[in-house]
Amino acid sequence: MIDHMTFRVTDIDRSKAFYAACLAPLGYVAAYDAVHDGVRVVGFQCESKMDTWFVSAPEASTRCHLAWLAKDRASVDAFHAAAMAAGAVDNGAPGLRPHYHPDYYGAFVIDPDGNNVEAVCHAPV
Repeated sequence: MIDHMTFRVTDIDRSKAFYAACLAPLGYVAAYDAVHDGVRVVGFQCESKMDTWFVSAPEASTRCHLAWLAKDRASVDAFHAAAMAAGAVDNGAPGLRPHYHPDYYGAFVIDPDGNNVEAVCHAPV
């Protein structure tokens, strides 16, 4: 089980706004924003678990695939719509991906730093 993940971003304000918008439908909120040793750090939390972190850096973590679990298909749809409104590039509209498994419903976007970001629901309709 993964405890947390941290990604380097080149524009932390842009990334904070982007992820605040697209992760909100999945139940996440920006819950931490501070400077440590001259480096700004932003943390996102779902329920009581802060598991997604971004740090300001001259070079971004790129070409990563980040996938968040959605409680239902409507949340996947809302994630995609919010990400697109926040400036993402579409990388796969919401829909079934039966080549993964029959109930795999996901949506993919490219974030401001070039990462492939996904929301996925595994539950049947």
